[in-house]
Amino acid sequence: MSETRPKGRGGMGHGRGRGEKAKDFKGAMKKLAAYMERYKYRLLLMLVFAIASTVFSIIGPTILGNATTEIFNGLVAKINGTGGIDFAKVGQILLTLLGLYVMSACMSFIQGFIMSGISNDVTYSLRQEISEKIHKMPLKYFESRPTGEVLSRITNDVDTLGQSLNQSITQLITSVTTLVGVFIMMLRINVLMTVCALLILPFSMLIINMVMKRSQRFFQQQQAYLGEVNGQVEEVYGGHNIVKVFNKEEAVVQTFRETNDKLYESAWKSQFFSGMMMPIMQFVGNLGYVMVALLGGYLAARGSIEVGQIQSFFQYIRNFTQPIQQIAQVTNLLQSSAAASERVFEFLEEEEEEQTVENPEHIDALKGNVEFSHVSFGYTPEKITIHDFSAKIREGQKVAIVGPTGAGKTTMIKLLLRFYDVNSGSIQVDGRDLRRFNRSELRDMFGMVLQDTWLFNGTIMENIRYGRLDATDEEVIAAAKAAHAHNFIQTLPGGYQMVLNEETSNLSQGQKQLLTIARAILADPPILILDEATSSVDTRTEIRIQKAMDNLMRGRTSFVIAHRLSTIRDADLILVMKDGNIIEQGTHEELMEKNGFYAGLYNSQFVKTA
Repeated sequence: MSETRPKGRGGMGHGRGRGEKAKDFKGAMKKLAAYMERYKYRLLLMLVFAIASTVFSIIGPTILGNATTEIFNGLVAKINGTGGIDFAKVGQILLTLLGLYVMSACMSFIQGFIMSGISNDVTYSLRQEISEKIHKMPLKYFESRPTGEVLSRITNDVDTLGQSLNQSITQLITSVTTLVGVFIMMLRINVLMTVCALLILPFSMLIINMVMKRSQRFFQQQQAYLGEVNGQVEEVYGGHNIVKVFNKEEAVVQTFRETNDKLYESAWKSQFFSGMMMPIMQFVGNLGYVMVALLGGYLAARGSIEVGQIQSFFQYIRNFTQPIQQIAQVTNLLQSSAAASERVFEFLEEEEEEQTVENPEHIDALKGNVEFSHVSFGYTPEKITIHDFSAKIREGQKVAIVGPTGAGKTTMIKLLLRFYDVNSGSIQVDGRDLRRFNRSELRDMFGMVLQDTWLFNGTIMENIRYGRLDATDEEVIAAAKAAHAHNFIQTLPGGYQMVLNEETSNLSQGQKQLLTIARAILADPPILILDEATSSVDTRTEIRIQKAMDNLMRGRTSFVIAHRLSTIRDADLILVMKDGNIIEQGTHEELMEKNGFYAGLYNSQFVKTA
C-alpha cells in the first residue's frame, strides 16, 4: 500500500491568478449543455410542464378582465335602471380562474421537482467524476497547486453550478414563455397599447447589456478568489503550529486579509450590479404604466376597449416587464454557472496519468530483483534531477539510499512507484520494465511508510486495517504488536475502537508513526519503501521499531531513505547519491574504508563538539 499525505504547494497566496479575466463564456456553456445532454428526456418533460404552467397563468388575467367587465357592465346597467350584476356568471368566471391557477401551480410544482432532481444529479455526477479523476491524475498536478484550490472545485464550484442550474434553466424557460405569451395576449387586446408598452424594451435591453458587461468579470473573479481563499485557509490550518512557532500570525492574517479583501470587492461588485437591476427595471416599467394608462383611458372613453381589458392589459404589462427582469437576473446566474463550470470542466479535462497498458505484465511471480539502468529524469525538461543512474538490487536485499538534501533520494522512490516516468533509461523488476505494468497493480507490490503520517477520521482498528481491508481483528492486533503499538493502544480510551479525528491531537507524532508502520506490516507487501520512517520517534522507541522493521524486511526487497546513518549500518547495499548521481555504493564497512563522501557524512553525525 502506498501512502501519501496531501500538502498545499506553492506557498501562501499562490493560487489562481489574481484579477483573472473572464474566459470563454460560450465555450463553457457549450460544454455544460453537452454534459447535460444525458438528461435530455427529463429536461424535455420539465420543459413541457414549465410551458404548460406558464400558459395557464397567462390566460388568467384575460379571464379576470372578463369578470371585471361583467361587474362594470352590471353596475352601469343598475345605475341606468336596465339591469344588474349577474353574480352567477361572475362566480362561474372566478371558479374557472381558480381552476386554471390550481392547474398552473400543480404543473409548476412538478417541473420544479423534475429540475431539482436534474440539478442534484448533475452535482452528484460531477463530484463522482472529479473523485474518479483525482485518482487518474499525475502527482505533478497536486504538487503544483494548493490542496484547497482543488477542494474548492469539488465543493464551491459544483455547489454554485448546481444551484444556479436549478434556478436559471427553469427561470429562463418560464420567463421566455411568459414574454411570448403575454405579448400575444396584449396584441389580442389592443395593438396600439402594445406598441406603446413595447417602447420600454430598448431601455431595458440597454440596461441589461450594460450590467452584463460589468458583472461578468466580477463573477469570474469572485469564483477565482474564493478558491484562493480556501487554499490559504486549508494551508494555514494544516500548519498552524508552524505558523505559531515562527510568529507569523500577523503575516498570515495580512496575506489572508489582502486576498479576502479582493474576494469581498469582487463579490460586492458582482452583487451590486446584480442587485441594481431590479430597481432600475421597475422604474422603467413604471414609465410604461403611465403611458399605457393615459392611452387606455382615452380608448375607453371612445368605446374602443372594455374596462376589464384595460385591467387585463395592466396585469399583462406587469407580467411583461417581470420576465425581462427575471431574464436579466438569469444572465447573472448564467455568468456564475459559466465561471463555475469553466473551473470544473477545466479540472476534468486535465491530462490524466496512463493507468493501463496493452498486454500488461503481472506481479504474481515477481521476486523483487530491481534494476535501475541509465535512468535520467527531471521534473522539467530544462532541469534534470537524476543523471544516468544505474544500480542492481537483488531480491531480499535491504537497500539504503543516503545523501544530502536535494540529492534525488525521494525522486528515485517516486520513479519506482511510477508517480513519474523516467525521461530515458529504464527501471525493471525481475527483468520487466515498470512501464509494462498497470499502475494500480504495480503499486500493490509496495508498502510505504513516510515521515509524514496520514491517518483518517475513523477508529484505530480501521486505520490499521486500511493496509488490507479483509484482515481480521486478530491480524490487525498482531500487526500492531509487531510494530510495538499494541501497548500504547490499550492505554487509550476505547483501545482499538478509539476514533481518531483529522488532527489526531490526542496522539503523539511517534504514536501516529507506529500506527502507519502497523498498517504497512499488515499489508505484507513484496517490496518495502521506508522514507525516514523512524525520524519522529525517540531513540528508545526507534530501536524497538527498528527490530520490528528488520523482522518485516527479512526475505523481501526494502528501500530505506535515511538521514540517521546509524539506522542503516546493517543494509546489504548503501547507495550514496549527490546531485542526482550515485557517487558511491557498497556496505557500511566498505564505504567507511574508502573514507569518501559517505564516511564524511557518517562521521559528521557523530562529531563531538567541545
